[in-house]
Amino acid sequence: MEVINGEIKVVCDKIGINELFRCGNKNASSLFFHFETKFEPYQKYCTDSLDGIDLVVKDLDGNYLAPVEVKLTVLPSSGTSVKPQSEWGSEIVVRTATTSYLALGIWDKVKDQRDKIRDIFEETCARIESWTNDFEMSHKTADLVGCLNTFEKEFIDSQQPLVLQPFWKTKGQSPVLDDNAFDIVVWSDMAFSRLFIDTDIGKTMSRPMRATARMSRCLWELSKSGRIRIDSIYRQMTYNQQNDKEVAPSGTVWRGYITSDRIIKPIISTDEINNIILSPEHFDKLMPERRLDQSLYMYHNFEGKTNNIGEKIQ
Repeated sequence: MEVINGEIKVVCDKIGINELFRCGNKNASSLFFHFETKFEPYQKYCTDSLDGIDLVVKDLDGNYLAPVEVKLTVLPSSGTSVKPQSEWGSEIVVRTATTSYLALGIWDKVKDQRDKIRDIFEETCARIESWTNDFEMSHKTADLVGCLNTFEKEFIDSQQPLVLQPFWKTKGQSPVLDDNAFDIVVWSDMAFSRLFIDTDIGKTMSRPMRATARMSRCLWELSKSGRIRIDSIYRQMTYNQQNDKEVAPSGTVWRGYITSDRIIKPIISTDEINNIILSPEHFDKLMPERRLDQSLYMYHNFEGKTNNIGEKIQ
């Protein structure tokens, strides 16, 4: 994410895996991967228990390196599949754990500037009488968006990778894999926040507006005391929306941010599948009711078959 002509813009660039895992010059054999567990360094900012995240990266000495949320998605979404391929996008469903880690991770990087952060949010947030009141919050969201815009412009150099989004590409809405089928998008925490901050503001609280309010409250309260009751914030600020997911940006919204040509031609072809899944019996463990498993199963059993001299059967 960058500030271009005074405006916040999500821009596409390349990132190394070492930057994603925040592991410096360490190689993969020097890392330890925990799944669905808590990133303990952020617990000190919470007076209650912090949820787990998809992936926690540590080194072999037990030092915590990075929390990573993993979002496996398919391209195209049903809504964009009817459009030209250049406009295909991928819907992404966001959990509350993602946005809570987003807020805590940003705070962890900028906490030494707490007075400046409080100055950004104080005037707007101190005037909110009830963070749980739908009517009041729907009229305060625009001001909160202004606070977050100011905050992110000020601290944009502190953004960090947070969301790893591998995707597989199919031929339209069919389960058949495209010839160039796999790639990865990595979102920084601030870039990912634009998926809800940039959403239109309505008269009642939508999920993106709720996520905007929650992020603002987290940063403001952290700037005051350095700790928050994060479970209370996410449990109380529901605004009659179900709490099973935070936001679900459509494929069209997603494509507005992800402008790389690698969306049109992902970098990994289907020819690499047999180099990734090395043993044929592993294909028998696939569960075709899962969309990616279904595509891999079809490729293995129908598209990717080879004859006894290694030629692909069409």
